[in-house]
Amino acid sequence: MRLSHSLAVLTVSVALVLSLPFEALSHPRVRRGEDPSAPSLFGAECRTTVSGSEVVAYCHNPYVDTDRVSLHIECARWWDLDTDGDAVDTGPATTVRLSGRCWKEVGSAWISHEKAAG
Repeated sequence: MRLSHSLAVLTVSVALVLSLPFEALSHPRVRRGEDPSAPSLFGAECRTTVSGSEVVAYCHNPYVDTDRVSLHIECARWWDLDTDGDAVDTGPATTVRLSGRCWKEVGSAWISHEKAAG
């Protein structure tokens, strides 16, 4: 009698598991040592200062992936040329200095980030 009761419980358990939808049984693929809930840490921290018509930015990359940073300057005067600086690779634990200028006043300045291929 005891054996048939255990067999009945096992049969019901297997039937319940098999009746679950496929999504409940499947797991996302995760590489060994990778935490799927952790955000991807990327991007240099940049500090930009504007002094008159000159812009200077220091970018420090605390992460493993190389960040390609570029300084962009929009000048306040319509006749003054806006500039997009060359992209500079900022490797792990590296600080780079970016600079540029307008002839007259600076309207705005910002840094763009791009993950370097590698």
